[in-house]
Amino acid sequence: MAGSTVNFVRAQPVVAAAVAVATIGVATILGAYYFQYVLGYRPCPLCLEQRFAYYFAIPLAAMILLGVTVGSSRKVMLLALLAIVAVMLWNAGLGAYHSGVEWHWWPGPQDCSGATPNFGAGGSLIDQINRTRVVRCDEAAWRFLGLSLAGYNVLISLLLAAIAACGARALFRQKDASSSND
Repeated sequence: MAGSTVNFVRAQPVVAAAVAVATIGVATILGAYYFQYVLGYRPCPLCLEQRFAYYFAIPLAAMILLGVTVGSSRKVMLLALLAIVAVMLWNAGLGAYHSGVEWHWWPGPQDCSGATPNFGAGGSLIDQINRTRVVRCDEAAWRFLGLSLAGYNVLISLLLAAIAACGARALFRQKDASSSND
């Protein structure tokens, strides 16, 4: 089975890259939803912002697959793969920034890591505000092997950027090979 997978990747690198980006992206988002809805870890604003790259890359990878089946131009598919590379590199940077905020290496955004104001005693509205738990960006809700979810997002985003870059490289080389044969 491993041999047939390697042969498929060599024969169809763009398809393999798009399938890998879509599959790993969906698994990552499902994992985030699992942590949020099943385990009860509420995401902070930076966590939610890091999901946007996946919301962009997954449908784009699916459109690349569609483009391969309908015979889209190489330029369009190359641009789509490069867009995935760019958005995943941006997301890796955002995840690294978030990890640094969690480790208190630098300050985070004020809306999720600044000081919580003391509203003091008062009516029931004030009591409700005081009981509301603010999800802070500078507190890692979960760590495994020293990495928080933001740290794992950096690794996954870099992996997806590398996969998309390999697909783009193969597509670019394929174009060069076809133009030299003409």
